[in-house]
This record gives sequence, structure tokens and C-alpha cells, in this order.
Amino acid sequence: MSNRTTLTQFLLLGFSDIWELQILHFVVFLVIYLAALMGNLLIITAVALDHHLHTPMYFFLVNLSIIDLGSISVTIPKSMVNSLINSSSISYAGCVTQVFFLIFLMGADFSLLTIMAYDRYVAICQPLHYESVMNWRACVQMAVSAWISGILYSALHTGKTFAVTFCGGNMVDQFFCEIPQLLKLACSDLYLSEIGALIFSACIVLSCFVFIIVSYVQIFNTVLRIPSEQGRHKAFSTCLPHLIVVSLFVCTGIFAYLKPTSSSASGLDLVVAVLYSVVPPMMNPVIYSMRNKEIKSSLRRLSWGRLFTKNYFSVFLE
Repeated sequence: MSNRTTLTQFLLLGFSDIWELQILHFVVFLVIYLAALMGNLLIITAVALDHHLHTPMYFFLVNLSIIDLGSISVTIPKSMVNSLINSSSISYAGCVTQVFFLIFLMGADFSLLTIMAYDRYVAICQPLHYESVMNWRACVQMAVSAWISGILYSALHTGKTFAVTFCGGNMVDQFFCEIPQLLKLACSDLYLSEIGALIFSACIVLSCFVFIIVSYVQIFNTVLRIPSEQGRHKAFSTCLPHLIVVSLFVCTGIFAYLKPTSSSASGLDLVVAVLYSVVPPMMNPVIYSMRNKEIKSSLRRLSWGRLFTKNYFSVFLE
């Protein structure tokens, strides 16, 4: 496996060489995956079937749920299967596919989070202009732009990453194909262009993050002037979870992709990867919707949704 042309597979990092711990890893990831799957599917179904939820905020929330379903499906199932069959391999084509879809969905995810911050800013700070600014045509255009930007962003990084020659072995020090870990295996100077692209992308992400922070500063200033305590509570309960998710996603993602990579596997790298790739898709349904009265009311109107929420998400609905 001296170069890229003869490299047919990569070896992913396992959580443990002990069979019992591999099974534990499989069970934990299975629970997380099912929670994310069911939570996001409930949101999509509730919004689709309840016309009261056909508003811009829930339209963007459905898009976010679709992205979350995709992003968690890119990484977790392969890791689960490898643990179950005591394997660590992923084909070269599978690794390319994993990188493309993960970056595509992460890019679309962050674009959508930025749009959702703008939606909340207009709704709270400029309520009289909300219907004209956030009309359905504008909402569809913003959602489509988020998806397209994710595709273009992913095509750029995937192309640059796999244009390099790999001669540093085929062991990827991560439980999925992650660009920084792949670049550790590069032996040509071409990888420097991808590092430059990552730095440029980080600047764009930080600019969007600053926009989100500024938006929330304006939102909080407006909320604090609301005379009704109930109104302030509702506004804060809507905005704070969004800000928490964005902060977790941005901070861990930038740390993972811009920090200097070590020559050996790091437990910190593994934890950070879980925080930005696994935790947000699982937690988004909880912090965005399971404590949202409108979503809960809609789910309770669905007979199967009532049964599921009582048994599975009862801790979040109380």
C-alpha cells in the first residue's frame, strides 16, 4: 500500500480490542442511533401532519431533522457493524463516500443553524416585518441555499483530500473517515492545499458564528425589555437551546479539524469526534422539540406518537 492507486481499504480505530467492550460499544451506539432516529422522525411526522406547525421555524426544523438523520447515519452504523463482526476495515470508496456525505451534511447543518438564528432574530426583534421577510418563497430559497452550499463545500474538501497520495499506511486514528486523520497518511505536498482550504472554511464558520452571536445579543436585549415574564421565558427557552447546539457544534468541529494532529491515536480526538458528529443529531430533537409545547401537543394528537413519547421520551416531557 505504498500509494493511493494501490490503496483499496482503510482501517478505522476501534474502541477496544476486548470482545465484551466491543459489544458494549455496539449497544451504546445502537441506543444513541435509535434515539436520534426516532426523535427526528417524530419531529418530521408531527410537522408534516399538523397544519398548525406549518410555519418558517418548523420548516427549518424539519430540514435540520433530515440533516441530522443523514449525518448520524453516515458514521454510527459502520462503526456498529465493525464492532459486531470484530472488524475495522472500510473500503476506499466507502471512505470517500463517508467523507463526502459527512462534510456535506455538516456544512448544510451549520448553514441551516445560521438561517434559524436569523429567523429567530426577525421573529423577536422585528415581529411586524416577520411575515414579509420570512415568506415561504424566501424560506425555500434559504433552505435550498443551505443544501447547495453543503454540496459545494463537501465537493471541494473531498476532492482535495483524496487527490493526495497516501503512503503513511492505511490506519485512520478515528472511528470514521475524518479528514485530519486522513491527511496524516498523506506523503505529497498536495495536502497543504486542503489544510489551506480547511483554514479558509474555519474563517467562514467563525464569521457565521459571530453573526449568530450578534443576532442573539440583539435577541436577548429585546427579550429583556418584554414586560411579561412568560414572554421572556418563552423567548429564552426557544433561543438558548439553539445557541448551545451551535456553540457545541462549532467549538468541537473547529478543534477537531484545525488542531495539530498527533502521530498516535488520542482519547481526546475520539471524544471530540463524538461531540460534533454524534451528540448534536441525538440532542436536537430533545432540546428543540421535546420541551416545545406545540410539538408535544401535536405528538399527543397522534395515537402512536402518544404511546412512544410516554414510554421513550417521558423524562423530557414532564
